[in-house]
Amino acid sequence: MEPKTRLAKKIAESGVASRREAERLIESGHVTVDGQIVKTPVFFVDDLSEISVNGKSITKKSEEIIIWKFHKPRGVIVTKNDPQNRKTAFDFFRQDKSCADQRLIYIGRLDYNSEGLLLFTNNGDTARKMELPSTGLKRVYRAKILGTVSDEKIQELKDGVTIEGIKYRSADIKIDRRSRTNSWITVTLSEGKNREIRKMMEYAGCVVSRLIRTSYGPFNLGTLSPGHILQTSQREVAALLKILGT
Repeated sequence: MEPKTRLAKKIAESGVASRREAERLIESGHVTVDGQIVKTPVFFVDDLSEISVNGKSITKKSEEIIIWKFHKPRGVIVTKNDPQNRKTAFDFFRQDKSCADQRLIYIGRLDYNSEGLLLFTNNGDTARKMELPSTGLKRVYRAKILGTVSDEKIQELKDGVTIEGIKYRSADIKIDRRSRTNSWITVTLSEGKNREIRKMMEYAGCVVSRLIRTSYGPFNLGTLSPGHILQTSQREVAALLKILGT
């Protein structure tokens, strides 16, 4: 028996819309499954289901998995369309002719004030697997913090803490440079909860003034300049798929 997935999740994995947007499309009658209109998000599909959004099929598999590296600048939002008309990560791809007509799905969101490595792919299943904590892909960040984090707090964070009812896994934290008023630290995470490092540092009595992701799994930011896009090689993609067990 084929495994079942919620329709809205399947649409989101295709890159057509976010999960919330997919639910709205379903409720407004813009989605069909096997030729029939579905108007409830509580609907399950499998890999054999023929799904169309606004009359366009989304079930065709990508022939070749592509991974792009993007150096997200600070002050850029990770969404396809922003009601406040702020610059989005997708705007940079729209301006790059080499990415024209490609399905784009980001892997591990960065918030508006964060910068650094943001990965994109054309394959929803690959994006989902890369984000799963069980996959074990490490995310490495450099952060400038205002204030001094004590060794005791660092040990707490390394052991894993619960903040406002949310459990955060162990974080590997190294002090790179420390002064009386601020420090640069390197943080390695095995999952990517919303504003995780910022909340951890607030818990430790500090404020993050700059946050840069330098690597995600086997992919590194390297010398990629802010705002620039680089398609990774198929050898790099093959190495990733081996890690993911795909």
